[in-house]
Amino acid sequence: MHFVGDIRRHHVKSNTVRSVGYDVDNWVLQIEFAGGKVYNYFRVPPVEHAKLMKAASIGTYVNREIKPYFECEEEDGLDE
Repeated sequence: MHFVGDIRRHHVKSNTVRSVGYDVDNWVLQIEFAGGKVYNYFRVPPVEHAKLMKAASIGTYVNREIKPYFECEEEDGLDE
């Protein structure tokens, strides 16, 4: 899959995740990690985004509930 579009990300309190954005129309979750890389995760239901944002540890939630289950792509960074 490939996503073309802009997703506004919001900074989060996490040691491993810098910011999170969500496109509700396309079910695309965008995560910027502390190292600066940005990934789009596809077919992420709105309920998963809500759970992520309420998680006690965003980084742990991403590793346990997002990465293993949703297809992703790394952003190319051409628009930065």
